[in-house]
Amino acid sequence: MVVYASADDYAAYTGKPAPDGIDAVLARASERIDELLVTAVYDVDPVTELPTKPKEAEAIRRATCAQAAWTVAVGDPYGVAAAFSDVKIGSVSLKRSGDGGAVPARHAPDAASILRTAGLLPGYVIDQGGW
Repeated sequence: MVVYASADDYAAYTGKPAPDGIDAVLARASERIDELLVTAVYDVDPVTELPTKPKEAEAIRRATCAQAAWTVAVGDPYGVAAAFSDVKIGSVSLKRSGDGGAVPARHAPDAASILRTAGLLPGYVIDQGGW
């Protein structure tokens, strides 16, 4: 698995020290970025699988940091909490938010914007959470 950003990258992007556990958050964020880049065409190093062109590498690194920062901000690393308006642990009680049909968002809007602006996404990302 390729991880596109480091704790230092995250700190530089957010202007704040990286929180504990950021390596796992960046790994998960890299998976989400891979989902967005599934049809993107760019050169990669055959060994590291990282982008070789500086502009693309920087955009993917920034998008990964944006995805990680969004995940930290919403406190939902797996993208499931938004599906529920009420959760109770003792005697388990879950209440779906809205009409129950909405899927929580998986991708940070800023991450998609960074990739689109860099020319790595051909159009708009339609996140399942919006439908």
